[in-house]
Amino acid sequence: MSRKPGLAGQYGQGMTEYIIIVALIAVAAIAVYQYFGQAVRNQTAAIATEIAGSDGTSAKSRAQAAATSAASQADTKRTLDNYVGNTGR
Repeated sequence: MSRKPGLAGQYGQGMTEYIIIVALIAVAAIAVYQYFGQAVRNQTAAIATEIAGSDGTSAKSRAQAAATSAASQADTKRTLDNYVGNTGR
């Protein structure tokens, strides 16, 4: 069995690149969820309430308010001087 020199190092390279890409996607997903997390939770609550047979209007309106707030936060230009994230919200 003959092996080509330098081929063994290339087997792990594809997996390493894949892990880096997945990590970047995870960081981006966390950032998006940080802005829109409350809206997603309220929409999920509205869906669950309506599936249960009750009125989910209040949860839908809370989701809309949270989405509007998140959109305005996303439009705000942030620097290291004025960035506080969603702390206390």
